[in-house]
Amino acid sequence: MDNTDRRILEILQRDASLPVAEIAAQVNLSQTPCWRRIQKLEQSGVIQGRVAILDPDKIGLGLTVFVEVETGDHSKQWLETFAETVLTMAEVMDVFRMAVDVYYLLRLAVANMAAYDDFYRRLIATVPMKNVTSRFAMERVKFTTAYPIEG
Repeated sequence: MDNTDRRILEILQRDASLPVAEIAAQVNLSQTPCWRRIQKLEQSGVIQGRVAILDPDKIGLGLTVFVEVETGDHSKQWLETFAETVLTMAEVMDVFRMAVDVYYLLRLAVANMAAYDDFYRRLIATVPMKNVTSRFAMERVKFTTAYPIEG
């Protein structure tokens, strides 16, 4: 990946709906070579998809909850059941396996406390857990989906 590819990625992370001609102009390429670079970045898996980023408040999912999960069971079966469960729960936006005290960290988008309570009850009914701690976001200070592209 060269500097031109990095510039293309920076542009696409800001606005993936831009026409190829506009991206090409910004990186000083003609349209066809720029399109080929984008295709290569997609085929290699660097670009995994193009999406619309929504405002959670405007779609009724303005409560962000971070859920820390600890388990006493570290078996393959527990992990498979837990993964299958959280993968099917639409409220779950991210799942991270963590190091040290908390084993898993989930980020949820829910409408309100009642919706969170419904999620919590479904989660604890599926797999045994040692501890579940929830933290509720009061304000989103920064949000980005763009990774810093070093050149």
